Amino acid sequence: MNTVAATALQTARRTMLTMLAALVLVAVSAATGHTTPRYPTPDPDPFYAQPADVAEYAPGDVLAVRQMPPLPMFPGTNVTLVKFRSTNSTGEPIAATTTVLQPADHRPDAPVLSYQHIINGLGVQCSVSKVLYTQDPNLMVREAIAWNVALRRGWTMVLPDHLGPTFAYGAARLGGLITLDGIRAVRQVERLRIGGSRVAMAGYSGGGMATAWAAALQPGYAPELDLAGAAMGGVPMNLVSMLEGLGFGSHPVFGLALAAGIGLEREYPKRFPISEQMNAKGLAARDAIADACTNDILGAGAGRGILDFAATTSLVEDPQARGVVEENSLELYPDAPDMPVFEWHSPTDALIPVDAITATTRRWCAAGTPVVTESTPTPDHLTAAVLGLPSALRWLDARLHGEEPAPSSC
Repeated sequence: MNTVAATALQTARRTMLTMLAALVLVAVSAATGHTTPRYPTPDPDPFYAQPADVAEYAPGDVLAVRQMPPLPMFPGTNVTLVKFRSTNSTGEPIAATTTVLQPADHRPDAPVLSYQHIINGLGVQCSVSKVLYTQDPNLMVREAIAWNVALRRGWTMVLPDHLGPTFAYGAARLGGLITLDGIRAVRQVERLRIGGSRVAMAGYSGGGMATAWAAALQPGYAPELDLAGAAMGGVPMNLVSMLEGLGFGSHPVFGLALAAGIGLEREYPKRFPISEQMNAKGLAARDAIADACTNDILGAGAGRGILDFAATTSLVEDPQARGVVEENSLELYPDAPDMPVFEWHSPTDALIPVDAITATTRRWCAAGTPVVTESTPTPDHLTAAVLGLPSALRWLDARLHGEEPAPSSC
């Protein structure tokens, strides 16, 4: 390599490192002094409180069960809220919740689908167990239709609040742990009569990320769970490449990136101290969306970028902060699912790096995972969710009824 090329390569590397450091907003010394993470306002309902003795329970142990009021959007369905012990990203015990929708005429040991809903939120009212009892138009139009199809087939639907008690949006691995422990928990609730049921998982976008992480973590974290398969769509497989693609400029959905930074700080307060690097405008935005859900988060960041909220641009790479992002990037996680996988995405998704999806599924194929991949004919991220659901439901139906062998497009 000649001197000019070597110098250009070194400059490119320094630029990339500086950009990544800026994206995670971590510097050597804080320009604004020490600022603690901004956690969500605690839920006033004591059912959601963290028990003082939570460490005495094993992952997946049931902590409490509550029968919930019926939901008009799911006629003929019983609703049960289950609180259980899980584990956070640093290995500490936490309490989490999941909502169970079950047909009133449920047959014992009929199929179970753990569906990880998209949760773009930082506050307690954003959880699935809360949103079900609101008039959220996104839920009514998108998820409710698919869930009713599953319920009419006699399936039990399990809907975890997979962001955890601090609503650590962006902590993708956490979602996988909570999903697996939620499955463990509901199988222990006798009134549900699903102890011998075949169980599969599904989810799209952020919910697909929790699903994919659960599938990859299951062999090591919950080896006793014999899961029939996992259907995942539009999965952000590599947060590093997503952040690199964001750059310094403004972006229409920058609010989601800001929320992810706030959520990661909640989960990794020492390794990812984003609040220390925010200017006054950044801290104000952080506080304004600390309890917010999708629309308010998008509004707070619409048309803005990192330079609007960073206290300084003299940022350098911090290995601990980068490590947090890498640890939540499934493309970089070495293990593979040992259950069948159905994956779908838009081939030109503007929000999700498709190359990371392709690299991850190829690695899984090489590890022996049966993977079916489907591209949906749309460039739009959310439209792809709807277009891929019929194929995903057919694939799930086959897995939940034990059809063998599972197909593979590897």
